[in-house]
Amino acid sequence: MPIRVKKLIGTILLVLLVVIYAIVATTVAVARLADSGPLVHLLFFIVTGVLWVLPAMGIIKWLMVPPRPKS
Repeated sequence: MPIRVKKLIGTILLVLLVVIYAIVATTVAVARLADSGPLVHLLFFIVTGVLWVLPAMGIIKWLMVPPRPKS
């Protein structure tokens, strides 16, 4: 796969990951934490704010793999 196509796919995946993850995290917070105190909200958003990095690291590692040499 050409490097430009791979970078385009990776960029689109990262943007989709962030958008979908933010929507899901916010939906869960609204549905489950409506009656919780501010400390619970703070902890939830700290954890979910850091947790999206794990799948993003997988996408970035995939982007960093050098292309196979043509035989």
